[in-house]
Amino acid sequence: MIRVLIVDDSALMRKRISDILNSDSEIEVLDFAKTGAEAIKKAVKMKADVITLDLSMPDIDGLTALTYIMNEVPTPVVIISANAAAGGPNALKALELGAVEIVNKPSGEISLDIETVDLEIIRKVKAASKVDVKRVRAVFNMFKNMAPAVRSKAPSGLSKIVAIGASTGGPQAIKEILPYFAADIPAAFLFVQHMPAGFTSSMAERLNWLTKIDIKEAKDGDIIQAGHGYIAPGDYHMVVEMHNYNAVIRLNTDPKVNRVRPSITVMMDSVVKVFGAKTIGVLLTGMGHDGVAGMRNIKNAGGVTFAEDKSSCVVYGMPRVAIEEGIIDKVLPISHMGLEIMKHINM
Repeated sequence: MIRVLIVDDSALMRKRISDILNSDSEIEVLDFAKTGAEAIKKAVKMKADVITLDLSMPDIDGLTALTYIMNEVPTPVVIISANAAAGGPNALKALELGAVEIVNKPSGEISLDIETVDLEIIRKVKAASKVDVKRVRAVFNMFKNMAPAVRSKAPSGLSKIVAIGASTGGPQAIKEILPYFAADIPAAFLFVQHMPAGFTSSMAERLNWLTKIDIKEAKDGDIIQAGHGYIAPGDYHMVVEMHNYNAVIRLNTDPKVNRVRPSITVMMDSVVKVFGAKTIGVLLTGMGHDGVAGMRNIKNAGGVTFAEDKSSCVVYGMPRVAIEEGIIDKVLPISHMGLEIMKHINM
């Protein structure tokens, strides 16, 4: 059974969320908390498998409570709040602090129609229960005191293209590798992070602050340049095509692949068609198997493939499948990934 602590200042919302979770035979609601302070006390005492957490609460707000919980008793947290809109500062901050899933209440703090997202709540609580809580702590704290990166003009020539895919735990993992890349690096980076529409623009802005390369949310028609990183927008596949001797990004809303859009495999397949053996494939933490077929194609084309080691994955899903298939050249903890990518770019 997945044991859940529900935190919400509304008695009605606590009851409705409880009914939703208890309707699933694999989930058991242990208890409730109506304030941030109470949430912290019960999280420490009860050691639930998953905590659902509202952000707007009396005394201690949800983000502060989340910080305490992740420091004192790391537990997978699913944010269920009207103040966690896709791409908003609260949503991104919650992910940085360690929340693993977010559900936006459909019609405000007191959402009488909360049942319209019942399946999403159940699915995300189940997904959160599989997360390695030792890896949930936010990497953001490692970088929050860094000065803004100083950029210089990057070269126009591309010697390598780095195709990076991630899902659950990905934003934290990507932050760990970015500081290793210099502005004059002769490579470009394409990122697919499984996120809903609306999140990736804010994510790109925050990541851009941590690195000397220029990172942006990709737009249709972007010409890929060295020293730049492009993040696939939520709900759009990102592919690469050649046009007038330039590698150009194209976005589309073709059907989901591996149940996701953007798909890591879709991006990697297109990259290797253009760059072949110059491609470096990187598969980071995440659930499922998206990206595995793409990594296989990179390997078959003579490119290099890296996967994140189990020891640093929040969810050891996609990397595990790729490693078991024997298509990975090197398996590395996230702390070593940036240096290894740099080494192969400079080969």
